Amino acid sequence: MGPLTGIKIIEMKGIGPGPYAGQVLADLGAEVVVVERVSKPNSIAPPSAQDVNSRGKKSIALNLRTTEGLNTLLTLVEKADVIFEGNRPGVAERLGFGPDECLARNPKIIYGRMTGWGQTGPLAQSAGHDYNYISLTGVAAAIGSQAQPTVPLNVIGDYAGGSLFLVIGILSALLEVQKSGKGQVIDSAITDGSAHLMSMFYTLNKLGFWNPSRQSNLLDGGVPYYGAYETADGKHLSVGPIEPKFFAEMIRRADLPEEFIQHQNNPEKWDEIKAALSHTFKSKTRAQWVDIFEGSDACVTGILDYQEAIEHPHNKARGTYIEINGVQQPAPAPKFSRSECAIPAAPSAEGADTKALLAAWGFDSVAISALEEAGALS
Repeated sequence: MGPLTGIKIIEMKGIGPGPYAGQVLADLGAEVVVVERVSKPNSIAPPSAQDVNSRGKKSIALNLRTTEGLNTLLTLVEKADVIFEGNRPGVAERLGFGPDECLARNPKIIYGRMTGWGQTGPLAQSAGHDYNYISLTGVAAAIGSQAQPTVPLNVIGDYAGGSLFLVIGILSALLEVQKSGKGQVIDSAITDGSAHLMSMFYTLNKLGFWNPSRQSNLLDGGVPYYGAYETADGKHLSVGPIEPKFFAEMIRRADLPEEFIQHQNNPEKWDEIKAALSHTFKSKTRAQWVDIFEGSDACVTGILDYQEAIEHPHNKARGTYIEINGVQQPAPAPKFSRSECAIPAAPSAEGADTKALLAAWGFDSVAISALEEAGALS
């Protein structure tokens, strides 16, 4: 089930953006096979059987330092549509499964490369993590208070700028190969993707509506009607009525002075409006304010933590979350009118599907036994 049913993808086990990209593709119906090592799992990554990013995938364990193990991988490449890896530039080549080797075996293969800095440039061989990558693209500098930047979750760099741009690249290349009959290499860099996400702010800057100073712009807490406000119980509301008619509704529902409505975009009144909002929102609990605002056009919403989000009626109505093996987690997205995505299978332990997968992809029992004897199945 799912729009990618029939697409075969090989994911070389990594951390962060690679596994999430594989999860997205598996959620959409692709057969994703993760090549990993049982004998020496990555110390940073969680055990595969407990990793939400591993759901819906099949796990095989190959010893790529043996000739037999490497040849097994390249034989699988012959039968696949996509392979992707997240090593530093040159590592896959040294291990023998770089783009040249894979394209030689399968000229139609899509070869995805997921890195922080990209395959080229002065920093290509340097270590880094999400926060380092988004620091190079203007994203990190834009988030936080006037005093200092705030460390955001790694959803902006690793997952939005990394995973999702890799998925976009893979899906685009799968469409293109239908016309050309030729595979290609995708160089997906978190720096490129997170820079791309800043596109709108270059437009706003050109129009004079954005500047580099934090907390001085429309969407970064610089205006009183776009930000977080504390409630009486120490929780918070998100307030974002940018349009005048929505701002007016927020003012009225909060029982604030009507005169504020005409001064929404008057900087001389912003301190007064912000102080009034802060005082007013602290007069009731988050739940009380939710009762006042929810379902209205005032653009005021309770800020929920990830556990509370599961129980919200809107998310329940849409089936935004599912449970797999007792673990609550986000459901596949987006939703399709015909190509409905199935509930993903529970994640497999490292190497749990090795023999069954090899058999399904054309290896007979004699060949599989020979690989075991050669130490190719780690």
